[in-house]
Amino acid sequence: MMLGNLGGVHLLVILGIVILLFGATKLPALAKGLGQSINIFKKEMSDDEKKAKADGTAPTGTVNNTVAEPAAPVAQPVVNPGPSVQPNADSRNYSQN
Repeated sequence: MMLGNLGGVHLLVILGIVILLFGATKLPALAKGLGQSINIFKKEMSDDEKKAKADGTAPTGTVNNTVAEPAAPVAQPVVNPGPSVQPNADSRNYSQN
């Protein structure tokens, strides 16, 4: 997890914000619901792995160790800006009437 960058002070501030948002009386119910959700998730994952082992198939979500073929190079569009004309002080066309 990415909790390695959080210090004790950061966690206390987050806990304070959670208490302000939900109130101290609802925190035990929230923690219980979170714990139950995590347990259900773990149970479903282990059931999926057991089912996959019984079927002889790889469990879903595993990484296949094959190397992908490199993609074909993408052709870049050719941009033709037209002739490059830069004004020159000597090439001005002055009408002398």
